[in-house]
Amino acid sequence: MGLGVLNTREQNVPGTVNVYEQEGQVKENVVGLKKHGDIILVPQPSDDPNDPLNWPLWKRDLTLFILCLISLIASTLSPLLAANTITLSLWFELPFTETALLTGYHLLGVGVAGFIFVASARVWGKRHLYLLGTLIIIVSSAWGGGSGKNYTSILWARIFQGVGLAPFEALVNASVGDLYFVHERGLRMAASNMSLFGGAFFTPILVGKITATLGWQWTFYLVAIFAAALFPFIFFFVPETAYRRADYLNTDVQRDAGVGVNHTHSGLQNGNSASSEAAQFELDKERLPTNATSAPPPKATFAQTLYPFNGRKTDENFFKLLLRPFPLFAHPAILWACLIQGTLIGWTVMIGVVLAAIFLAPPLFFDPVATGYMYTGPFIGAVLGFILAGLLSDWSTKVMIRRNGGIFEPEFRIVLVIPQLIFGCVGLYGFGYAASHVQPGGYFLPDFFFALEVMGMVLGAVASGLYIVDAHREIAVEAFTCLLIFKNIFSFALTWSAYDWLTHSKIYTIFVAIGSVQVGICLLSIPMYIFGKWNRDLMRRYDILKILHLW
Repeated sequence: MGLGVLNTREQNVPGTVNVYEQEGQVKENVVGLKKHGDIILVPQPSDDPNDPLNWPLWKRDLTLFILCLISLIASTLSPLLAANTITLSLWFELPFTETALLTGYHLLGVGVAGFIFVASARVWGKRHLYLLGTLIIIVSSAWGGGSGKNYTSILWARIFQGVGLAPFEALVNASVGDLYFVHERGLRMAASNMSLFGGAFFTPILVGKITATLGWQWTFYLVAIFAAALFPFIFFFVPETAYRRADYLNTDVQRDAGVGVNHTHSGLQNGNSASSEAAQFELDKERLPTNATSAPPPKATFAQTLYPFNGRKTDENFFKLLLRPFPLFAHPAILWACLIQGTLIGWTVMIGVVLAAIFLAPPLFFDPVATGYMYTGPFIGAVLGFILAGLLSDWSTKVMIRRNGGIFEPEFRIVLVIPQLIFGCVGLYGFGYAASHVQPGGYFLPDFFFALEVMGMVLGAVASGLYIVDAHREIAVEAFTCLLIFKNIFSFALTWSAYDWLTHSKIYTIFVAIGSVQVGICLLSIPMYIFGKWNRDLMRRYDILKILHLW
């Protein structure tokens, strides 16, 4: 039992890897494996100069930086109307719920488009979708700003904004897995999540003021302008990150017994098997066809990296890939990740409804500008949450690896749920109390607890994202699709009914119920941590996708 993670009878379990070469460890154990200092590289890079893992770190970081920038712009789309809901209700002369559904249908558009784009990413890579998504954001944002008083027009513009956002919500975190080794991912995953979520809380701060000075239409136009400014950088400096890697190099992935290599605790405890791991690595390499181990291809020219496509990434059927995410909702780890990440995002939407509807009434009488400023706390909470996640994720994992004899278990990432439980649930309970006991000028406490809730949300997003990439990297794209579908449909359902729910029940009662549900969800991380390795082994032996002939 490695630090509370139950071992299995199988030595080779997907995700379990030997990260450090320890003193006294049998040297044959790592012969043939590439290392950085005493860190064994996971996954193993190929000899192909076009393999993203072989790119210099500055190039990988530049690629991720640009993706983070466009993700930051794209993430402004979901909360674009958070401070403007009442303004638009008056503009279109429609009930509050109808205006709130401009956000709800947008989220539905993200969820529906996501699973289509993910199948395309599996077959043809991610670059064409980043380009397409940016173009859709530009066009749909200009369309939304020019909708006038046509509610149907702005509704469809919002839906297409969701379609444009989908590639970034679904694929950027998966690109972190493409670009970096296990020991490099923690801080980068925090940065990508910061871009996807941080912009969502900074946007309303600006939107209220922009609406008051320039008009709500310019909130759409400015998104189009900034996205258009970033498009050339995406075109020229974001090459394809997906790479068709030989199975034997994926030392953290193993869908079939005896294929690939995983350096497990069992292997270290058994002296006879210590040298067998490197032997298995070489054996898997020898099993490849002759042409697979021939001289690597030449490095692609800069002009070639500009193509939206650079070949198929799999020979699998597109329509099978289209259906693949849906049965994964029955996968315990993915269901856990959906709940850990998706529910707190949904409760954040609920809090947004409270700010937009309840705080406009006595005793605060908020206007759109003041409502927008209420997102200052959540933005600070998001930044602090991602700083904390970035500091804790890699540091805690490295400490646990060394205490576990150099063996990395993906379950070590789940410890981030502890601060999520503390900050997120205190934030929910506290916001419910503060929002139901508001006094004139008493906006600080609700904003403070909103910030804590957002800190918990982002910690959960980083924890679930890292766990999926590290434990189930071979299905990471489909897993992130499940997360995208769950959180957006769940949030859509809340926008549909949240206002009526709030007007028929006490705010405090609602948030006590919500907070208690979230405590229960966070506590599911205990069995996930303990039995996560068993689950990984079980899912390898009884693969849902293989049983349904979708792999």
